[in-house]
Amino acid sequence: MSKTLVIVESPAKAKSISKFLGSRYTVKASMGHLRDLPKSQLGVDLENDFEPKYIAIRGRGDLIKDLRAAAKGADKVFLASDPDREGEAIAWHLSHLLGLNQSDKNRIEFHEITKQAIQSAIKHSRQIDQDRVDAQQARRVLDRLVGYQLSPLLWRKIKKGLSAGRVQSVAVRLVDEREEEIRAFVSEEYWSLMANLQSSGGKFLAKLLKKSGKKISISSKAEMEAILADLAKKEFQVSDVRTKEKKRLPAPPFITSSLQQEAHRKLGFSPKRTMMLAQQLYEGLDLGKEGTVGLITYMRTDSVKIAEVAQEEAKEWILTNYGNEYYPPEPRQFANKGRAQEAHEAVRPTLPLRTPDLLKGILSRDQLRLYRLIWERFMASQMSVAIVDTLTVESLVDEYLFRANASTVRFPGFLAIYEEGKDEDETMDEEQNSLTLSVSPGEKLKLIKLQEKQHFTEPPPRYTEASLVRKMEEEGIGRPSTYAPTIETIQTRGYVVKEEKQLLPTELGDIVITLLKEHFPDILNLEFTANLEEKLDLIEEGKAPWKAVVKDYYIPFSVTLAEAEEKIGKVKIEDQVSDEICENCGRNMVIKMGRYGKFLACPGFPECRNTKPLFEEVGANCPTCAKPLVVRRSKKGRKFYGCLGYPECDFVSWEMPAPDPCPECQQLMVIKSSKRQKKHVCTNPECRHTIVLEES
Repeated sequence: MSKTLVIVESPAKAKSISKFLGSRYTVKASMGHLRDLPKSQLGVDLENDFEPKYIAIRGRGDLIKDLRAAAKGADKVFLASDPDREGEAIAWHLSHLLGLNQSDKNRIEFHEITKQAIQSAIKHSRQIDQDRVDAQQARRVLDRLVGYQLSPLLWRKIKKGLSAGRVQSVAVRLVDEREEEIRAFVSEEYWSLMANLQSSGGKFLAKLLKKSGKKISISSKAEMEAILADLAKKEFQVSDVRTKEKKRLPAPPFITSSLQQEAHRKLGFSPKRTMMLAQQLYEGLDLGKEGTVGLITYMRTDSVKIAEVAQEEAKEWILTNYGNEYYPPEPRQFANKGRAQEAHEAVRPTLPLRTPDLLKGILSRDQLRLYRLIWERFMASQMSVAIVDTLTVESLVDEYLFRANASTVRFPGFLAIYEEGKDEDETMDEEQNSLTLSVSPGEKLKLIKLQEKQHFTEPPPRYTEASLVRKMEEEGIGRPSTYAPTIETIQTRGYVVKEEKQLLPTELGDIVITLLKEHFPDILNLEFTANLEEKLDLIEEGKAPWKAVVKDYYIPFSVTLAEAEEKIGKVKIEDQVSDEICENCGRNMVIKMGRYGKFLACPGFPECRNTKPLFEEVGANCPTCAKPLVVRRSKKGRKFYGCLGYPECDFVSWEMPAPDPCPECQQLMVIKSSKRQKKHVCTNPECRHTIVLEES
């Protein structure tokens, strides 16, 4: 009986695939890459047309030996690594390590781990796609050339242990420049005016928009008072009433970036956590009687294409559960942007009929939450449009025009299942009126009250991990597989820290970016980096030789590198001296920046290695022992608030303590914020007194 060996990347995937194949198949895991550039040297022959030097990764010798023995004993070997550039490169390296014939059709590719997909992949095996491999080689070599030649320069000029990279440095630049915008921002005063009006059909709110046909801008209290004086005792009259029907289309099913953004908005997941959970859902989970099953399609994709079989299953579910009016006249497909892989699919459930409720008690809480998000987004993408009725009422008072807007959903369509979230920096329509309002043109209105309000313009928001992913995608920086690891790397390196879900550059990050901007402008140039990504795509399409692309990048880079070595002087980062005295040697301790924020360290290092936490007081006292409450961090870097007297006092709060105690019971109050409201809430469950501070 002939034996076939199938090699995948992970044990979880091996377990899932094994159940779909018979006893003639052996499935083993390569555990990712087995061959790579050496860590101890550049590994790229600059004198020989950038030829890479690949070696077996240290510690993988026994695994390689095991796979070679399995391949030798098999009649056929299939390489089933992930369906992307990295997966193609893993298959190519494996074929060399195992001595396989490069012309054999031993590469199989699938985008979901289901019986049908695996069996179809084996029937349609192909040769390794050398163009895709070359695109990965070009990226790997470019990243090595930049990382291994630029990082030592930073070590010599700033401090040891620093690193720079093509994509990570651009990501830090984005965060750093946003912080510069915020620092340079000058807040401006402006005012708004709302009229609370009574018509024959009911009350409504209208906003002052124009004066004499031009948009009005009110920038001071004096200007507002002049307008209020103009409006005093004047009559409001309806000048125009407009109704309109709007159709809202559902969002396309997820791609990698939109999945990371929406999971951050709705579930609070970091891109790293989203991808970890998605990997588990993709590779397969034990569903009991069904065994191990892959629940979603491949999660690293920039394609919104959907397989017909998935559309048919979605149609069946929608018609059964909602009826004909909730299904569009034709199955809905979405157009890909740019160079998205047409062969790839969007992130969707492998079996749309497997609803999230069927997986309760089987998946972990977060696995189920992410699966539900993916399932709802996909199912909604296949449903009818939503129909929204809108009403606009305009009222004139002399030359002043007030406008009221209202809307109501006449037919929910896809909204019956899912509505896409919004980022904090996206404006929300504030429609506070009811569409049942009955108003006629020419009708005179009764003014109940004028409500003036002072505002101040706000700086652009800091990036969150999700909005940074969105920006990188918009600018063409990186690819689906690189967003999450890039954002993790810039935090691990200490260039960026996360505070209250927002990303801030550290002093170190600011220094490195300033230096790179001055001496390596191309590396930090968004357009230059995006153009290089396009060239990598051209290599994958067989339209550009990979070594020529590397050469075009490296030659000017090497010239810049040599010039920078001469021009850049030693950059000294002065540590901030604290009042804290080192109990070991008596020196004043200095403030250092670590992965999880600032800490105190003895300047006598390495003779004295004393370090201790640097606690930031929050201006409130512990309700248990009255000592100051300070900012602390969990092992995963999450900020919380605890007593300075820990471990003697173990009081903690995940929410920011308010400076003043509850006026009702004198217990601790915490600050709660949303897009529309900021308030102080008493932590005493028997009190829960609330003080609203701001309301938008």
